This record gives sequence, C-alpha cells and structure tokens, in this order.
Amino acid sequence: MTLTELRYIVTLAQERHFGRAAERCFVSQPTLSVAVKKLEEELGVALFERSKSTVQVTPLGEKIVEQAQRVLEQSSVIKELANAGKDQLASPLRIGAIYTIGPYLFPHLIPALTRSAPQMPLYIEEGFTANLRRKLRSGELDAIIIALPFTETDVVTKPLYEEEFEVLMPANHAWSQRDFIEKEDLLKERLLLLGEGHCFRDQILEACPAISAQLNSPSNTLTAEGGSLETIRHMVASKLGITVLPRSAIGTGHYESGLLASRPFRSPAPSRTVAIAWRASFPRPKAIDAVTDAIQQCHEALPETA
Repeated sequence: MTLTELRYIVTLAQERHFGRAAERCFVSQPTLSVAVKKLEEELGVALFERSKSTVQVTPLGEKIVEQAQRVLEQSSVIKELANAGKDQLASPLRIGAIYTIGPYLFPHLIPALTRSAPQMPLYIEEGFTANLRRKLRSGELDAIIIALPFTETDVVTKPLYEEEFEVLMPANHAWSQRDFIEKEDLLKERLLLLGEGHCFRDQILEACPAISAQLNSPSNTLTAEGGSLETIRHMVASKLGITVLPRSAIGTGHYESGLLASRPFRSPAPSRTVAIAWRASFPRPKAIDAVTDAIQQCHEALPETA
C-alpha cells in the first residue's frame, strides 16, 4: 500500500470516473485502474462497483477512502514539518481564490508579495468555494481566499476586508442620474446574475430575497445568467441589463468613456467579508502572515468605482 495508491482511490471516489480521476492524477487510465485493482486485491475487499457508465464506492470503500484522505492529509503535514526549519518565505505558496475575488485581487497581490517576500513565488488558482475547500483539506492548496461565512474543522479563518456591492448599468441608464439605488428597485430591471454554484450569487439573493421568488417564477423574464463577472460586465456594456458586482470588479475604466456607470446602494449597502483560510496544522505561519499583510496593504489599490 502506497500513498500514491491512496491518492488514486480518493480521487476516483471524488470523480466517480476512471478517465477524469486519471487526468487529475496525471497518469493514464490503465495505470490508475491497475493500481486501484492491486490495492483491492491487497486489502481483499472491493472498494468500487464498476459498470460501463458509472463507478460507485462500496459502503466499506467509503470508510477506507475516508481514512485514506486522513492519511494523505497527515503525510502532507509531514512534508510541511520537514520544511518548517527552513526559511518559511523561501519556498512557493499554493493559494486559491474564488472566481469573484481572484481576478481582481491577484494582479495587486502578486507584485506586493514580490516586494515583501521575493523568494516565495505564488502558485495560484481560482475555483468554487467547495473545490477550494476540498483542495485545502487535501493539501493541494496551502491557503484559500473566500467570502464568509466559511467553516471547516481544523481550518483557521481570518477576515481581511469588507467589500460593498454596487449596481453596474449602461451609462445612459436612468439610474445613472441617482446618487443611490434601492435594493427593491432591482426587481424592476433585467438583472444579470452569475449561475448557480457561485457564492456571490447567493449573497445577492440573500440581500434581496424577492429576487429568489422572481427567479423561481415560471413567467420570469427579468433575470438572466452569465458564467463570470467579466462576461456579465460585457453584457451590461452591451445594454442587455444591469447587474450587482463587488466594488473591486466594477471595472468601468476597462471600457471607453460613456459605456458604463455604477452607483452604490442606499445604506445599509449589501457587502461581503473577504477572508483567508488555512489548515491549523500548516507549519509556515510567516508565509500566511506575509500574504495577509500584502492583501491588507494592497486592498486600497483595488479598483474603485469609476
């Protein structure tokens, strides 16, 4: 039994597909299949039920995969402990951020860290909160930047900054003559939202519950979805509707003057708390401190409303 075999069965249990699991493990499908079968033979039990279309984890397999996950987490801790005696800022840091934070924070964070910790390059990625949570627990990521609330056993969470939401609209929209927007007014316009799975979408719906009822209405014609904040911003510039964005993503300066305008909500404005999370066992606290300090220092440099 090897750590590699344990990683294979954990990945296969997550993907429920040999091809996708092999791709994630950077091996061929036959290699992964043979390794999984070898481990099953060594243990004398079937971990997976296989058919032409699906792979299911057996009840006993669920327990073994869960234990394998814990072993992988602890093996990651061993590697991290071995590096603890070294300069904590001298090796790469793997950091993830949700889709609605990463594109707007990383361009400021990377140069800030290059100045404060030049020997610590960042490996960065973006993803949904659930995927980042899983990669943090498995040791694939060292820290993640998410929006609160976020709770996970044996994970430390530290708030970084508060970010208000604003309404983005075509520059010639009637609301551009206002100083503030009422949340209830969103129901009167064609509202562009992110698709399901994005926590920012959930935060908007929480701030204005009436939108949820509108989304679930069979006659709904006042909401549409986009795959990313960038796509939605382009849709607004094309006069397909209005949207709500975090202030850092407003980006009116990315277009010719006169295409887009943004306005704040009337107080109390909806907002989100951006936070960083890392495993409590992570042995490079100085690296986390360096990232935290850099984010807080460069937060003021994040794009403001144009």
